[in-house]
Amino acid sequence: MVPFCSNPPAKSLNFIVPMLGLGLVVIFLSGLFELPAANVNLIGNSNQVGSNSGDFLIADHFTDMLGAFKKWDSMVGCAQFTQKYKDWSWHNSSMQDPHAMKCGDLKMGHVSILVKGWTWIPDNLDGMYSCRCGLTCLWTKSPVLADKPDAFLFETTTPPSRRREGDPLRVYMDLEAGRKSSGYEDIFISYHAKDDVQSTYAGALFHNNRNYYVSPQKNNDTLVYWSSSRCLPKRNQLARELLTLLPHHSFGNCLNNVGGPDMALAFYPECGSRTGHAPKWWDHLHCAMSHYKFVLAIENTETESYVTEKLFYALDSGAIPIYFGAPNVADFVPPHSIINGKKFESLGALAKYVKALSSNPVAYAEYHAWRRCGVMGGYRSTREVSLDTLPCRLCEAVSSREGRRART
Repeated sequence: MVPFCSNPPAKSLNFIVPMLGLGLVVIFLSGLFELPAANVNLIGNSNQVGSNSGDFLIADHFTDMLGAFKKWDSMVGCAQFTQKYKDWSWHNSSMQDPHAMKCGDLKMGHVSILVKGWTWIPDNLDGMYSCRCGLTCLWTKSPVLADKPDAFLFETTTPPSRRREGDPLRVYMDLEAGRKSSGYEDIFISYHAKDDVQSTYAGALFHNNRNYYVSPQKNNDTLVYWSSSRCLPKRNQLARELLTLLPHHSFGNCLNNVGGPDMALAFYPECGSRTGHAPKWWDHLHCAMSHYKFVLAIENTETESYVTEKLFYALDSGAIPIYFGAPNVADFVPPHSIINGKKFESLGALAKYVKALSSNPVAYAEYHAWRRCGVMGGYRSTREVSLDTLPCRLCEAVSSREGRRART
């Protein structure tokens, strides 16, 4: 039996005291840098942020993006990232196959589309296209250039209720969440794969004539960019609850905290219009967003496949989108490129994750690895069926129906 000793030997004290001190340090750090729960599952298993999640314990309030990329290259690199996501899968049912139509299905070698009425479709989509299978396609708003169109495209106006033999086919497009058919069209275009022709919001033609300057420096004190001028109650409430937990700049009319709308150019004069024309509020979107580590993107509604420019603007600006919207958004974006806010157990857990990520250059840089390493996942298909490729795909659909020769 070992007798009780009220005065431990000096050798024991030399061991115990340092261990107690180390234990206190560990407890302190654990409370200070508490991470989101391990069951948080973001796109691409993002609870495993970076390849060394322990890096979160070392806060680095970085601002230099190029420096963050260099750290990521040295610690992770494209080879490891590509290997990690080589089997990245998405649901093919979310996207139409742009090559599904066979050359033998085409009945015409040339198709002309005349866009009717006022439309937001940009003018620079007009032109002659060389499409698959030798098909040529004229897309224009000019009734002079398309004097005998094979199809009329309606977007803000309703097609004729009747189509007579020999008349152009009636095409109607609605990219709003409701996907409301006119009831009179022969071909219906929407954002959804179930409709006749799909057109996603991922194309470059959704944002023409912008200032595309991307800042190499990120704000560190103000983490999140948010801009909305359509103050929908549900979206406003969600934004208010989350942004209360995060340092942010709110531009636009909703929850504005920067001294009024249209203040982005006062903050970032380098984001002004480069065309010499008076700047419009949307001219500076990409440039202003690029100064922030995160952009909050909340859709008007949570609807399957309704993934709009709100998300793609943020991706293109070099920020990380914090996204609330389509439940199948993972099918539309590159692997490990966004933070899906719906995957967190609470907004508090989401805010804690965002703050931790903002102080880890390696983990933050990994959200940009898809672009630097060429890992696109489902985003490849998203771009292939965007507005940019719509002319050829619609002309194929019209050709397969024989255009004006189609039976009524």
